Amino acid sequence: MPIRILLVDDHSVVRQGLRMFLSAGGEFEIVGEARDGEEAVQLASELNPDVVLMDLLMPVMDGITAIGQIRARQPDVEVIALTSVLEDASVVGAVRAGAIGYLLKNTEGAELRRAVRAAAEGQVQLSPEASARLMAELRQPVQAEALTERETDVLKLLATGKSNKEVAQRLGITERTVKTHVSSIMGKLDVRSRTQAALYAVRAGISS
Repeated sequence: MPIRILLVDDHSVVRQGLRMFLSAGGEFEIVGEARDGEEAVQLASELNPDVVLMDLLMPVMDGITAIGQIRARQPDVEVIALTSVLEDASVVGAVRAGAIGYLLKNTEGAELRRAVRAAAEGQVQLSPEASARLMAELRQPVQAEALTERETDVLKLLATGKSNKEVAQRLGITERTVKTHVSSIMGKLDVRSRTQAALYAVRAGISS
């Protein structure tokens, strides 16, 4: 089954370029396009894509707000911020809203394809520049409800970039069980994305 993608950008030429590039080869299916964040939230609800490629600077509703609303309503839909903006507030805001990835629009085509595949598998995908910005967030560990031993094992693997399938294989459990653990971890840590959970693991010193 192809990975179902919703494109969100206020520039039609950007959406057209992404559609042409990603549609080639049959690996991805573009199920819809949105011109602003409000339309993105609506279409995400109607189309239930696997991955949303989300611009951040848009009219009506900005991308960060849209990411938060999509993730709150549809936690199984992964969102990658795809933007020309590289500011601390934008990177941190997108991740806090629930984005699993943050890529710049000058990203090479092959890297974009890898990022979409990885996001569909639940893997965190950050550009090197975005990762550097997020390092500023790694201060003191946050206080959170205690994780079980199994949840800690899952979190360690998530922090190293493992997908649900890889975590399941490593721990000898099903992917459905991994998803259940991930949901519990995110709830206990009060975060909306695997990216935030991975950052917690680093802050708390349990990522290795």
